[in-house]
Amino acid sequence: MEHSERTLIEKYETQDTELRALWQQHQDYEKMIVKLEGKPFLSPVVEQEVKELKKKKLAGKTKLQALLDKYRQQEA
Repeated sequence: MEHSERTLIEKYETQDTELRALWQQHQDYEKMIVKLEGKPFLSPVVEQEVKELKKKKLAGKTKLQALLDKYRQQEA
């Protein structure tokens, strides 16, 4: 995430529970992906799990971007 996006998240997360939840979920998925990809060998099952986590992370990021776009428009 870019610095400007993180700034918007920090500004609005206290009043927008959906934004806060999506951001937390995004961070959680990132941590899980990094942990799994840090293993020296990934079984096919773990590789599939990483793919699924990446898909979920991307879907959440899309929703997060939509909320951030709404806040950017409000500030413009």
